[in-house]
Amino acid sequence: MLAPRLEDALHPDFFDRDPLQVARDLLGCSIVRREERDGDLHVVAVTRIVETESYDCPIDPSCYVIERLPGAKPALAGPPGRYYLHRSYDHRLLNVVCKEVGYEAAILVRAVEVLSGETWLRERRFVKRARDLTNGPGKLVTALALNAAFEGQPVNHPLVFFTKERDVPNEDVRITTRIGLSRGADLPWRFVLAGNPWVSKALPSPRDGQAT
Repeated sequence: MLAPRLEDALHPDFFDRDPLQVARDLLGCSIVRREERDGDLHVVAVTRIVETESYDCPIDPSCYVIERLPGAKPALAGPPGRYYLHRSYDHRLLNVVCKEVGYEAAILVRAVEVLSGETWLRERRFVKRARDLTNGPGKLVTALALNAAFEGQPVNHPLVFFTKERDVPNEDVRITTRIGLSRGADLPWRFVLAGNPWVSKALPSPRDGQAT
C-alpha cells in the first residue's frame, strides 16, 4: 500500500461548512501521523475516523462549557480548518474549527480505528486490546502524540493531516445524541460507523437512528 501523501490531504476549505455535515463527512476519513527522522518525514500511524460530534455554538447549549475555557472563543471563531485541542480535565481533545471566520463551531473527533502504526501508538498508551488505544477522544490524542503545538495549525499540516478515499454510505452511519453533556444532551449530533468495535462506549440513546 502506498504511503498517504500530504498532496492528498483535505484542505481547510472542507471545513468551511455546517459542522453537522462536516462531522458526518469525516466518518471513514483517515488521520495520518508523520514524524521527522533523519531530516525526512515518515508516516508512523494511520487511523480511520469512526466517531465524531458536532458543536454549533450559536444554537448549541453545550458550548457554555467550551467557551469559558481560556482562548476557546477566538480559537472556535476560526478561520475554518484549524486544529483546536481544548482541555477536558487532564486530557486534550481533538477538534477542528468549522464554518466561516467568527462563527464559533467545531467538530470533535471521538474515536479512530488503527489501520497501521500500532507499535508506535503503544509507546504512549499501555493497553492490552488494540482498540483501547484510540476508542475515546482523550485516548486518541495521547496515542497520536498531539499536543498544544498543533493548536491553530491548519488541517493539512505536514505532521498530521486528514485524507479521504471514499464516501461512507448512509446505511453504515448511525446518528445518536452526544456523550457526557449536561446541556444540549438531546441533540442528535453524534455520528458513528455502525457496528465498528473502535467506537467509544456509551449508553444507547432513544434518539438513535440512521443517516438519511
